[in-house]
Amino acid sequence: MPIAIDYGRCCWKDGACASCRCGGGAACKGCVEACPTGALTRGRKVEFDSSKCIGCGQCADACAHGAITPE
Repeated sequence: MPIAIDYGRCCWKDGACASCRCGGGAACKGCVEACPTGALTRGRKVEFDSSKCIGCGQCADACAHGAITPE
């Protein structure tokens, strides 16, 4: 399942959480942590590696901001 990330809605901006200030560490329970294959990673923004995606949809379910949708 290819996904689309709406960076306008995504809480991860410029390498940090712009929503709750969790820092993306152990306290974060978002899309990156929900992905069982590591298809999502955080850098300056959330990056998606489609070659690792198994189409489970867990990332979209975990996104509290509705920023991830199936394409």
